[in-house]
Amino acid sequence: MLRRLSAEQPESFAFTPANQAWAEGQITKYPEGRQASAIIPLLWRAQEQEGWLSRPAIEHVAEMLGLAYIRALEVATFYFMFQLQPVGKAAHIQICGTTSCMICGSEDLIAVCREKIAPRPHEISADGQLSWEEVECLGACANAPMAQIGKDYYEDLTAERLGEMLDAFRAGEVPVPGPQNGRYASEPLEGVTALEEHARNRDHDQNASVSLATTIGDTVKRIDGTEVPLKTPWHRAEQADPDPEAAARDPKLGPAGPTGRQGGTAPGEPEADRKRGDASDKVSNVQGTDAEATGRPDEGTVAPEPEHDVDIDGAYKPGGERNAQPADEPVDTDGEPRGSQTATESLATPAKATPESPSEPSADAAIGVKPQTLDAPRAGRGDDLKRLRGVGPKLEDLLHSLGFWHFDQIARWSDEEAAWVDRHLEGFKGRVMRDEWVKQAKVLAEGGGTGAPPRAEEGSGD
Repeated sequence: MLRRLSAEQPESFAFTPANQAWAEGQITKYPEGRQASAIIPLLWRAQEQEGWLSRPAIEHVAEMLGLAYIRALEVATFYFMFQLQPVGKAAHIQICGTTSCMICGSEDLIAVCREKIAPRPHEISADGQLSWEEVECLGACANAPMAQIGKDYYEDLTAERLGEMLDAFRAGEVPVPGPQNGRYASEPLEGVTALEEHARNRDHDQNASVSLATTIGDTVKRIDGTEVPLKTPWHRAEQADPDPEAAARDPKLGPAGPTGRQGGTAPGEPEADRKRGDASDKVSNVQGTDAEATGRPDEGTVAPEPEHDVDIDGAYKPGGERNAQPADEPVDTDGEPRGSQTATESLATPAKATPESPSEPSADAAIGVKPQTLDAPRAGRGDDLKRLRGVGPKLEDLLHSLGFWHFDQIARWSDEEAAWVDRHLEGFKGRVMRDEWVKQAKVLAEGGGTGAPPRAEEGSGD
């Protein structure tokens, strides 16, 4: 199907202040030079704001991301979820016309749309309130025929019921989404055949999805950004070696944590998601360019949450003990605490042991000796350990929690030290020896590659 921009275009487009702040926050999800990855969420927010994607909106998003207009246009015209022409002010009706719905009566629904909205798809009704189109399968075949209206599904439709719903939308009412024939979900029409006790004892008439949609009430609402607070939990409030000048230049780019990776914790996020050795796990929200935008937590100070950590056996412990520096820690004449290692130290220069990570044999020396470790990466940034064959994001986080951030650390492991590390890789035992991490790390520390492609079964690294 040929998809072209509408001949009818507005003169300009601008996000609301709150949507602009939201868009700027989304862009910071991606590394420098990869901001174009935010193209789909930004185009989608523009459509949520206006109901459709105009040419000025597409070009505005392209400018925000530093893209040529044609690149943003390619994305907008490729995905059918983007509406390239104006839609009804009250609602846009998408009727599923694929096999299951067609067999169950979708053609009757289309006939209602032709009669009560407009003769042809993508035409707006005379009063400007409604528009419609036929779409491919929406994945609710057990509840056919159905339609998507705004963000929600309306299932088990009849021509009569759809006509009533269209009148309701015109009157400014939003019908309750979900099955329209009294079904709770997708159970047989004659009633449930499993979990009958649950069905009898439920004290509500809506399933969880419908209940949430009804509570939020944004089925066909245009989104202006004030609906919920702006959150960017991938930022951190502090870093091991903060750069005040960089923060002053761009306050919305929350600093990365001592892992060198972006990622944070939103208020209320389970602590289990924060247990991989990160030294600082506090919350920072993106500050947009317009402080007047409502729905954004721009005022006040977010109180820091307690720091947490994971010990070498994987046990959760509060207080961040591994990240604390003893008050009487010895300091070298160059001002560096003993046990730290500068970024210029090479493979030939062993790291100095820290008080928290002695290199002498541990109590379980019979099955390995603990290697020298670091409390944080040198200069606040570690190597990309995922370049080691067999190491994915989970294993990299686990290595960080054990105190290993650099290739030259791994390259120095003796057989006994490698055995100790292997013993503490819960769920991944055997990887150190099997994938020859020490050998790979020596090559990578010298600026080379691993020299071996990933194994087929290790495509994910974990």
